[in-house]
Amino acid sequence: MRIAVIGAGALGGTFAALLSRAGHEVEVTARGAQLKAIRARGIRLSGGFGESTALVTASETVSARPELLLLCTKAQDAEAALRQNMGVPGGLDGVPVIVVQNGLDGVAMAERLLPASDCFGLLAIIAANYTTPGEVRITTAAPSYLGRGSGPADAATRHWQGMLSAAVPVIAQDNFVGAQWTKLIVNMLNGLPAITGLTVQQVVAHRGLRLAMTRSMREAVMVGIAKGVRFGALQGLGNARLRFFSQMPIALGQVLPLSMKWRMGNVPNLGSTQQSLRRGQPSEIDFLNGAIVREGAAAGIRTPVNAAITALVHEVEQSGEFLSPERALARIAAAA
Repeated sequence: MRIAVIGAGALGGTFAALLSRAGHEVEVTARGAQLKAIRARGIRLSGGFGESTALVTASETVSARPELLLLCTKAQDAEAALRQNMGVPGGLDGVPVIVVQNGLDGVAMAERLLPASDCFGLLAIIAANYTTPGEVRITTAAPSYLGRGSGPADAATRHWQGMLSAAVPVIAQDNFVGAQWTKLIVNMLNGLPAITGLTVQQVVAHRGLRLAMTRSMREAVMVGIAKGVRFGALQGLGNARLRFFSQMPIALGQVLPLSMKWRMGNVPNLGSTQQSLRRGQPSEIDFLNGAIVREGAAAGIRTPVNAAITALVHEVEQSGEFLSPERALARIAAAA
């Protein structure tokens, strides 16, 4: 099958390499050093899914109409990237699209731009480090979750789940919208490592940072509840557990980030937001903690910890300097 992957970063590179290894004809889009490296050496994959090199076609924009499109850019770049590739001969409208990214709005955006396409979301729990052009290391190999809408997984979802599963573990997800919210809670792991320069494991091991992370997760769950969200089942989390978490004292609620750390294992995980900062790229924090702030404002729920984390990540983006845990916590406390 001809598959195009728009955005060959950590996740895009992972899916491109695994789909190529499974025998598909894969084209990726990339720019700068990443494009040059992939053209010269392919995509080198290591870690949890094994060692391999995928010799894929690489271009700045898709050169031929694919049979399946994976949109794997950061959330803030998704619409522009999709528009840039719509001029491919034959167009993209009508091509099935799988949106692989964080946040809540990607599938709706793809449906709006490509009204004749079947559009799906894919929630990737894979932890992947991309710090060297053309090389991706999987630090946590995990299934990804494919779906759309709030009901049971439909026949089209199950069709593409079966195709993808030949290359990478994929689960057909019921209540995909609820699962997006659950993944957003999981993504509260990203902000504090991006502020401090520590790994996710180091942040969770630090009591003060762990408490701040727990508070950010609590705010996110409370916003979801206020909006009537039924959280989807994902990686041991689900509606009942998250609603119970929302009622627990903060000290006991720390079990949530601790359980996530346990699932992650011992291989250092920088988090996707910190990886963006280390590459000198804008982060997608406005679609993670920032999404909680916006949704909270619409629902009348205060989210001071998420607002502070969002602002501090932008500060690190501008300054290029990480904050010590003590300084970060002082800033968050002052804002909250």
